[in-house]
Order: sequence, then C-alpha cells, then structure tokens
Amino acid sequence: MAEAIARSHYAGEAADLFFGSAGVATFDGLPPTAETVEALHRLQIQHDGRSTSVTPDMLKKADLVLCMTASHLATTRKLVADDAESAARMHLLDPDGDIPDPIGMGQATYDEVAAQFQRIIPARVDALLAPA
Repeated sequence: MAEAIARSHYAGEAADLFFGSAGVATFDGLPPTAETVEALHRLQIQHDGRSTSVTPDMLKKADLVLCMTASHLATTRKLVADDAESAARMHLLDPDGDIPDPIGMGQATYDEVAAQFQRIIPARVDALLAPA
C-alpha cells in the first residue's frame, strides 16, 4: 500500500525515483489483501504488486529505506550490520512512532493507514532526500 501511494504521489514529477516495497516477515509473491486493494481503490490508485521479502542487497542499493515500525527498522539494520552507510539510510516512516500493520484489522483500519501514508510519505521522502 505504501509503495502504491508513493508511486501515485510522485507520478510524473520525479522520474528518477524508484519506489519498492519489501517485508521483513512475508513470503514472495503473495497478492495484496482485499482491504489493501479496496483502500487504494478508494484513493483511485491502481496497484497489482506482489509481496517481496527484503534482502541485504536491496537495502544496500537503496537511497532511502522507510520502515513502519521500530522492530522493522532494527531488523533491516541487522541485515546490513556490516554496512554502516546503508544502515544510516534507514529511518522510521513516521518519526513520531510505529505505524501498526493493519492485517486482520478490517477495512476502516486499512483506510486509516492509507490516509496516514498519504500524509507522511511525501513529507518524509522530501525531507530525507533533500539536498544537504
């Protein structure tokens, strides 16, 4: 959901940005939940992505990694423990705290998380990728 919202927000204006999504506890190839599809549909965003497990190589290639929870952040940093530069490019998506995974929480929760992503993602990406 975060990937689709980010791509939608930056469509046409940031051709040099690539957005991807990967999980710390998923299986490759799973479709998005029906609630995810519905939340994106309500925002008029099309998405046909599949789940991907995060790898150290992905993290080392990324310019920026935004994690939903402190636990996700700790896990991703452990995957690149040998690369301090990569670990330094990893941050919480919401600097004020965790964004809980909405899985199993119903459509209203997915819609709330989608709205939260719409508010937070552009601000975080712009702030963290701004030239120094």
